[in-house]
Amino acid sequence: MGPPALTLALQDARRHTLALFEAMAAAGHDHAAQVPRFASINLPLWELGHVAWFAEWFVLREAGSSKPGDVGGASLLAQGDDWFDSNRVAHGTRWALDLPAPGALKVYCGEVLDRICGRLAHAREVDAALYPYRLVLAHEDMHGEALLYTLQTLGAALPVSYAAKAGGRREASAPGELAFAGGDILRGGDQSGGFVFDNEKQAAPCRIAPFAIDAGLVSNAAYLEFMRDGGYRRPRYWSEAGRAWLVGAERSAPRYWRREGTGDGWNTVRFGRRVALDPAEPVRHVSLYEAEAYCSWAGRRLPLEQEWECAATACRPGFDWGQLWEWTASRFLPYAGFAPDPYREYSAPYFGSRQTLRGASFATPTRLRSPHFRNFYTPGRDDIFAGFRTCAP
Repeated sequence: MGPPALTLALQDARRHTLALFEAMAAAGHDHAAQVPRFASINLPLWELGHVAWFAEWFVLREAGSSKPGDVGGASLLAQGDDWFDSNRVAHGTRWALDLPAPGALKVYCGEVLDRICGRLAHAREVDAALYPYRLVLAHEDMHGEALLYTLQTLGAALPVSYAAKAGGRREASAPGELAFAGGDILRGGDQSGGFVFDNEKQAAPCRIAPFAIDAGLVSNAAYLEFMRDGGYRRPRYWSEAGRAWLVGAERSAPRYWRREGTGDGWNTVRFGRRVALDPAEPVRHVSLYEAEAYCSWAGRRLPLEQEWECAATACRPGFDWGQLWEWTASRFLPYAGFAPDPYREYSAPYFGSRQTLRGASFATPTRLRSPHFRNFYTPGRDDIFAGFRTCAP
């Protein structure tokens, strides 16, 4: 992606950020007093300032890394570093900050973007020169998806332009599974010509044993069969960590499922609206523990991330991905030869404590989608747009 395309993409990402922030404001969530202090979300006003500050840090201030002090010049905001540097400002303290008013932050966002686009117009079309722009674009795209998680968590309505994409039904995936002979694949690296984060490097051969994987994701109907068979009530399907999560989260169904009357029917909550549960849609908002319990009940297993990547890059007819992020059986660990990129805190602090997800969701911009992309969350997260598919044992 060269300078003209990057400029358009940066402007598109900012329109997306602002549209979602306006949806928060319309629901009364644009000030700290109106947003619960959930560990899974950020204060929307802070998030708005942070994405602009991050872009200013790496592009306009030409930071060599994300370390405080490894930067030239000051922020356009006198207290910008004290407000929006996530290395300095712990998550739980962001609600107590004396942040600028929304209008002032929008002006700051606009000024930063205008200066970046002006500088980009004269940038050399080489990877090293364009890396900061690509980094801040990927960063804002991911925060855009996080803002959609926040809208869902807070029960706020989507902007009209996003409603169909977030809730519309897609054709069901082909049933059954696809068999792969295994062998060596080239895993990770910049194989798709786009931006890659440090945890995807370095590209290297990876040997895979033969395996068979579902063509599509586990559906609501299939998951409901697990529930009807006592899936949430039978400890043998759950790991020790899963049983502890189940008690703490008080789950007897996926996070946003609601019973319809006194029968066995179900609705689900989508961005503050209660809608009929579509049996054909992939089950959404489930934790790793729920995915593992289903697999235990079904006599299946989750795919390893290298198996998922093999299937996604083989381009076999019927392998459908991109509706939801997909839990894998792989702990988030570095590839051989890992070295942190300038955004030093993106990956390294989370190795070993997170689980890898693959694919993308309806909320992921097309430019960020790649079969090599590694997402990662703690196993108990069920607020994200995640589902799963299974493999033969």
